[in-house]
Amino acid sequence: MSEDNLLQVQDLRVTFQVDKHSTFEAVKGISFDIPVNRTMALVGESGSGKSVSAMAILGLLPDNAIIPATSRILYGGADLLKATPERLQDIRGKDISVIFQEPMTSLNPVFPVGEQIGEVLRLHMGMTPRAAAARAVELLSEVGIPDPQLRVRSFPHELSGGQQQRVMIAMAIACEPKLLIADEPTTALDVTIQKQILELIAGLQEKHHMSVLFITHDLGVVGEIADHVVVMQNGVVQEQGPVRAIFERPQHPYTKALLECRPRLDRRPMRLPVIEDFMTSGGSANYDERPRGVTAGDAVILEVKSLNKTFFLKEGFFGKRAVPAVKDVSFKLARGKTLGLVGESGSGKTTVGLTLMRLHDATSGEVLFEGRNLLGLSDKEMMAYRRRIQIIFQNPYASLNPRFTVGNILTEPMKIHGIGKDQKERVEMAFHLLSRVGLPEASFYKYPHEFSGGQRQRIAIARCLTMKPDVLICDESVSALDVSVQAQVLNLLQDLQDEYGLSYIFISHDLAVVKYISDEIMVMNQGEIVEIANADEIYLNPKQDYTRKLLASIPKGWDANRAVA
Repeated sequence: MSEDNLLQVQDLRVTFQVDKHSTFEAVKGISFDIPVNRTMALVGESGSGKSVSAMAILGLLPDNAIIPATSRILYGGADLLKATPERLQDIRGKDISVIFQEPMTSLNPVFPVGEQIGEVLRLHMGMTPRAAAARAVELLSEVGIPDPQLRVRSFPHELSGGQQQRVMIAMAIACEPKLLIADEPTTALDVTIQKQILELIAGLQEKHHMSVLFITHDLGVVGEIADHVVVMQNGVVQEQGPVRAIFERPQHPYTKALLECRPRLDRRPMRLPVIEDFMTSGGSANYDERPRGVTAGDAVILEVKSLNKTFFLKEGFFGKRAVPAVKDVSFKLARGKTLGLVGESGSGKTTVGLTLMRLHDATSGEVLFEGRNLLGLSDKEMMAYRRRIQIIFQNPYASLNPRFTVGNILTEPMKIHGIGKDQKERVEMAFHLLSRVGLPEASFYKYPHEFSGGQRQRIAIARCLTMKPDVLICDESVSALDVSVQAQVLNLLQDLQDEYGLSYIFISHDLAVVKYISDEIMVMNQGEIVEIANADEIYLNPKQDYTRKLLASIPKGWDANRAVA
């Protein structure tokens, strides 16, 4: 084993026994090294085998996983695949730690975070409860949690998403491991929180002289943190090397596609390139620019005036506390245009969208749709307008009925709103919509769980189109998708806007995506509008410090000035 490498993966193959008669090979003979005191990024789309490979290192694969004797994972001169359960238990958390993507599913909801950190220290370091509690406070301080003496007694649900992830990092570094595995630790986080987490991991890696295996699908993030890159697709390593070589001279078409399909700040092509463009024809760098912007002469379809929304939270036995979520928000949405709505979590973006649709009751204000105030309509009068304003939620699996086939999901709203003269016509319309969003007719008879995340989002879009809406509210609708699938959905949304003249309110924390899709951008912070302007103007000449802070947090990719081994 090389002294330069902390861990070596050699010819790793992982097959899952699906049932008595079938198997699925998830990892197909991959090999890579994790250097000492360096950050290795494992990159690829969902299903590429990244997380399966990481779980094989930790010995955390399910019982139906089969690894042949020819595969080896060498650590400290020994093969982890042949280690006893007791040896693996000793290594996990002490020598090799992991940060998972979703902290709320990893943190125990019934114990304070300090107690959970302390448990790691007591088990692996033999600390007394008092010493472990004191060290937990120090660790929370090290990862940037404010008021650590107070927060050590907080439960996970009392912390923000970024703070929960910091607690997970504190637990992972508690025993000063030699290898930290970070499995999509920044996916779906705000750009500002993402930047903080990336800087925190990089700082801890340097301070504690750790090696880091950073798993992600976003090469833009990789350029911020990694020294070496391994690109995986369908269980195979397509390319690997130093980050500089991968970013400046990618060799495999799949790597080129991952680099190109994410929206960029310096250009706005008519269509985003997708994986197939590169795998079949090598891709093309010649993309015509799409003009964007709103002018004074554009017709207005939706106008919001002084919108306010206050929630009242129970406090004590009889008291209530007012929490203003939206404060005096006013804006206009031009017909056939896209208004991007950006801000950190808790800024009020989603509350604005739900209040426009009357899924939340507004505290005050007006929502004028073609001049008529929706907030003053009766439920019966509002029914006609519900057809014309639709919403695409972030998680399509949670918003699609798992007991309905896709056919039921598409035809039921048509039946409720009297669209189509009979079921036969509604079925024909459903087939047409499936074709329009790039899904085969056979999808009509399947259930949501039989589709990938990107396909489910296409089904959610098709469901909205059954109503023939004028306005679509896209609430973080591409945030958790792979960059390649994200590009497909963004292209689809743009095609639909071109064809049907749809108006979009595009809610997101991903500023690169917002710039690509939006004509006008509205920046929100703590329920208030910070500034609003045409998309290019916001990015070229931000007026407010908060906007500049958001823009500074966008991953810039590989930095030529950063030292790379």
